[in-house]
Amino acid sequence: MMTFGTTLVIRIIWLFASCLNSFKKAGYLFLWHHLHDPYRTTNSHLTTMKNLLFPLTALLIGSSLAADVTITAPVSIPSNEPEYKEGKSFTSAVLNSTNFYREEHNATALKWNKTLEEFATDYLDDNDDCDFEHSGGPYGENLAIGYPNVTASVEAWGDEREEYNFDKAKFSKKTGHFTQLVWKDTTTVGCGRKLCGERGWFLVCEYWPRGNVEGQFKEEVSKEEGGAFSTRPGLGLALALFIGYMLVVV
Repeated sequence: MMTFGTTLVIRIIWLFASCLNSFKKAGYLFLWHHLHDPYRTTNSHLTTMKNLLFPLTALLIGSSLAADVTITAPVSIPSNEPEYKEGKSFTSAVLNSTNFYREEHNATALKWNKTLEEFATDYLDDNDDCDFEHSGGPYGENLAIGYPNVTASVEAWGDEREEYNFDKAKFSKKTGHFTQLVWKDTTTVGCGRKLCGERGWFLVCEYWPRGNVEGQFKEEVSKEEGGAFSTRPGLGLALALFIGYMLVVV
C-alpha cells in the first residue's frame, strides 16, 4: 500500500513530465516556424509557450520549497544505530559533522579529547533519570536528545545559525549550541551518549576552551564563508524558467 508521501511524489513526477513534454512540443513548433518563416507572426505559439512556462515554473518552485515542510509522525527510536553504538563511528561522526560547520565559519578543526569524553560519560552515568539539563561543569557544553544519529544531533546545533544575528553578535539561548560549535578559540571536543528508553539517545558534548564568552562573539563567531544565501536544489532551474516566462510575456 502506497503512503501519502509516495503518491504525492508520483503525481508530481507525472505532472512535471507532462508539462515538460508539452513544453518541448511547443518549443519545437515555435522553432520550426521561426526557421522556415522568421517573419511570420507566431503569437499563438508564444501564447502556448507562455501558458506552459508558468505552471512548470510554479511546479518547480513549489517542489523545491516543499523540502522545508516536515510531516511529524511517531517513529521507533533505533537502539542499534552504529554512530551511537560503535566507538570509532561515534567519534568520527562527532568530528566530521562538527568540523563541517567549523570550516564553513572559518574556525579550525577540533581534535578529540579523552578527558572531555570521560567527563561527559560520567555525567550521563550519574544522570539516572536522563534529565535534560546541563552538568554545570567547567567546559563548554552542548546537549541533544531523541535524534536518530550523532550527525543529526550536531546538524540541529549547527542549523541554529539561521537564527543567529551576526551583526549584534550576542549570546542567545536559541543559538547557544551553534555559537559553541563554531567558537574559534575552542580546539578540542569530547562526547558521551546514553540510551534513555523511548526518549532515544542522549548526547552530551564538552568543549575546551569553552565558548560563549560574553564580549567575544564578534571575534569568535564568523559568518558563513561563501555568502549567506545558498540555492536549494531545483530553485535555480525554476528561476531560469521564470525569467524565460517573463521574456516571453514581454
